[in-house]
Amino acid sequence: MSNQSAGRSGKAVGPRTPRSAEARQRQRDILNIAMDTFAARGYNNASLAEIADRAGLTQAGVLHYFRSKALLLTSVLELRDRSDIEQLGPDRPQGLAFLRHLVDTATRNAEREGIVRLYAVLSAESVTDDHPAQDYFRGRYDGLRALVADALREACGLTDGKEDRVEHAVDAIIAVMDGLQVQWLLSPDSVDMAASTDLVVTALLRTLAPDRFGPAD
Repeated sequence: MSNQSAGRSGKAVGPRTPRSAEARQRQRDILNIAMDTFAARGYNNASLAEIADRAGLTQAGVLHYFRSKALLLTSVLELRDRSDIEQLGPDRPQGLAFLRHLVDTATRNAEREGIVRLYAVLSAESVTDDHPAQDYFRGRYDGLRALVADALREACGLTDGKEDRVEHAVDAIIAVMDGLQVQWLLSPDSVDMAASTDLVVTALLRTLAPDRFGPAD
């Protein structure tokens, strides 16, 4: 989902593009403050007044850069996505390498509590009526399901006739990763996200393709 929203004329309207280096830095500072605030309070309970106060601005000053609270939220989510894309590098891994990347992501997430909390809070909150991040998370899950499904098909050499099993495996992997994040946030010393993700991915590979990965335990 783009960080742009439609104005009354139907033309896409996104964050303003600052001209000076100082203004660009101020915009980045607002984004980082908003990320922390949304992660701690959720979108509905976080106020522009609090974000503006922490940034040393008025609410009008924040809106000068981001036009609306909803646009500020989508800009924060875009910032989170950019950090993930940068980790992938120029060539996205395929097949088994992509599934290993999911395990690596779980390892990396254990070192960035703020981003994990932001995702966990806002994804849960987005199921409520008219939440501005609802379309973002729908699109994110659709895209992630497609990527994981392609990786499973390639890694397992699956042929036609096993689509239901692939879809169920995809849903299981995503559910495990999201559920582990919540458990880890509540008890970080008791939950190893990477080890649990690796266990589930390995078990599913053995279930879908025992000839390649050995029989399921």
